[in-house]
Amino acid sequence: MGAAGSKLEKALGDQFPEGERYFGLENFGNTCYCNSVLQALYFCVPFREQLLEYYSNYKNGADAEENLLICLADLFTQFKFCREDDAFLFLANVIDVLISSQKKKTGVIAPKRFVQRLKKQNELFRSYMHQDAHEFLNFLLNELVDILEKEAPTAKNEAETSPPEKVANGPKNPQANGVQKEPLVTWVHKNFQGILTNETRCLRCETVTARDETFFDLSLDIEQNSSITSCLKNFSSTETLNAEDKFFCDKCCSLQEAQKRMKIKKPPHILVIHLKRFKYIEQLGRYKKLSYRVVFPLELKLSNTVEDADSEYSLFAVVVHVGSGPNHGHYVSLVKSHNHWLFFDDENVEMIDESAVQTFFGSAQEYSSNTDHGYILFYESLGANKE
Repeated sequence: MGAAGSKLEKALGDQFPEGERYFGLENFGNTCYCNSVLQALYFCVPFREQLLEYYSNYKNGADAEENLLICLADLFTQFKFCREDDAFLFLANVIDVLISSQKKKTGVIAPKRFVQRLKKQNELFRSYMHQDAHEFLNFLLNELVDILEKEAPTAKNEAETSPPEKVANGPKNPQANGVQKEPLVTWVHKNFQGILTNETRCLRCETVTARDETFFDLSLDIEQNSSITSCLKNFSSTETLNAEDKFFCDKCCSLQEAQKRMKIKKPPHILVIHLKRFKYIEQLGRYKKLSYRVVFPLELKLSNTVEDADSEYSLFAVVVHVGSGPNHGHYVSLVKSHNHWLFFDDENVEMIDESAVQTFFGSAQEYSSNTDHGYILFYESLGANKE
């Protein structure tokens, strides 16, 4: 990417952000799904900073003054958690190289070690078939959480023995001693996790039953010539449960007609929206890509919250699916960095105008030559403080 890299440096000129680097990622046959998501996560600044802090602490611990205890602890850590081999450290290593180990401002990096580890841990990504970027993102975030939780046994033990705090993170399971075990809240949770509340109102006694559940991303059904705002409204629209779908009301002790709706109880700091562009069509007996035009704004107001207070977000990355079908195609990503928009296509990186983002909304007509459609959207909260 020598010529492309120098072209990008020329385009940015004196505006090239100090300390920032823009590297493409080598594609190993079908790893564009991985590259596009990694670029989006790298330019998610809070995630990047905390991951690098984690890696720095890991390296500092490894270089600590050597004694028998440290040697034994290090050996046991490798035995028990395979610490030097987990996908988390490989991702940290990729990002560490991206930000600090390269003197050049632009270039290409081969995330071979990370991809090898990914394939080793999950057979889903071992084939050379077209993979789903959303499935990869979901697996990666959950894998990082699992690793952090395994590395914090002390925190988990304290959570089991101390009085429960009000941290909603899915259903809570009472322990044998009667104390509820609170799940560990990692910095991955603090960045990406939000809380939904599922409210069901019995139409006979008006009792409202609420159940909370956590999410790392919102998967939204889409319609032709719609917008993210309208998709979010449909997500939280009221559904009537009747006939065979009646709700069992605990107060009435019987099946009753009810109204059900989903609202956002706690918006996340990083809001990830997955547009459900791949739909199973029964008549065809297969999945079909929906090329619908769905407008996603650069600034988003999230209004379907429990408190009915708007949460404001700014778009900083888009993973784009290129292609007409679900089983083939390509992934690229758009990223906003220091008020500049960049286009990442595996090894290639180029600067684009902000107005170009709208060309990835989708197609207003079913059959169109444009097959580049926004698939995963990354928004960051504009709130001054995050919990």
